[in-house]
Amino acid sequence: MTDVPAKRYTEALQFAEGQVDSLVIVHPDFFPCYTVDGKWRHEGESWTEWTGGFLTGMMWNFFQRTGQDVWRDRAEHYSSLLELRQVDRNVHDLGFLFLNSYLPWYERTGDEALRAVLLQAGKTLGKRFIETGGYLCSFMGLDSLFIDIMMNVPLLFWVAKETNDNQLRDVALTHCRTTAKWLVRPDGSTAHEGKFDLASGQFLGQSTQQGLRPESVWARGTAWSMYGFSKVYAMTGEPTFLEVAERTARFWLENLPEDRVPYWDFDADLSKPPPWGAQKDSSAGAIAASGLLDLADQTESQEHAIAYHTTARAILDALVSPDYLADQTPGWEGILKHAVYHTAKNLGVDESVAWGDFFLVEALTKVVLKNST
Repeated sequence: MTDVPAKRYTEALQFAEGQVDSLVIVHPDFFPCYTVDGKWRHEGESWTEWTGGFLTGMMWNFFQRTGQDVWRDRAEHYSSLLELRQVDRNVHDLGFLFLNSYLPWYERTGDEALRAVLLQAGKTLGKRFIETGGYLCSFMGLDSLFIDIMMNVPLLFWVAKETNDNQLRDVALTHCRTTAKWLVRPDGSTAHEGKFDLASGQFLGQSTQQGLRPESVWARGTAWSMYGFSKVYAMTGEPTFLEVAERTARFWLENLPEDRVPYWDFDADLSKPPPWGAQKDSSAGAIAASGLLDLADQTESQEHAIAYHTTARAILDALVSPDYLADQTPGWEGILKHAVYHTAKNLGVDESVAWGDFFLVEALTKVVLKNST
């Protein structure tokens, strides 16, 4: 199924540990977003503050795999630095922030103070609900729906279950159904953004902030969709969400390039140079690999399960090669090279990004732990 020895995945995780260890020593209490020339500290804008949970998430993954207290101590410390974000009304990314920080912390301790932070974060996210359109709005405006929010809405399902809040659960379900209806196309491709008329709730059309065009297929958004709908299926058991995840997975599998790592937009003109042309986005590959590993366990089709797992491993095989992993690039502070943050703003193009590093670590950890049992 894979030509890469199993120990290469472990070696990649050990390299990731070393990179994060260096980060917290050199830049204490700093949450990275993207590198510039391979360096995390720079003057470039962040566009929005949403990446803190990826560093804590890597630390929790390291602790899960190694059992080393140093990683748990660091994970708890860095998670605590995010506490004030529980009431942040300026972002739609509270799931990214708290599902990868306070949730694993609470699951290991049962501490009611940690649970209270999670409950507040979920309630804060729920306040983004636009009832006329039936969606959680993005940070771009009340009329804006992002595909990315599918990765954050599981926080609402978790809080709703913890508190028996059927109204919050209905908000989460409505958001998912609205996203599936307007942002996921019949062929499984996705739009990044949808715009709505606030007064009537009428859908006005697909748009994009980070893709090539409104009608193109931004790779990271497609990965968010596939993984996000898989996550909400796991939390709800609703077959519709599994169908959407598998529809997106089918598009993904059918349109990947030879090395299985996507270009930043599936509609990019590969005859043109980066950043608008033949620019890879390794972070989209890492997200998809982790999502496909879960989807392989969820699908009712053995054929699909094999295809999802094989593709996930092929993506990971590529990502742990010297072409993408920075373990043979002296001075590079990130883990995964050749990622993209925001092409139009020229942010983090052909660099490392916090979420790419996190989802690579998450996916590799899933494989390594499963193979060790």
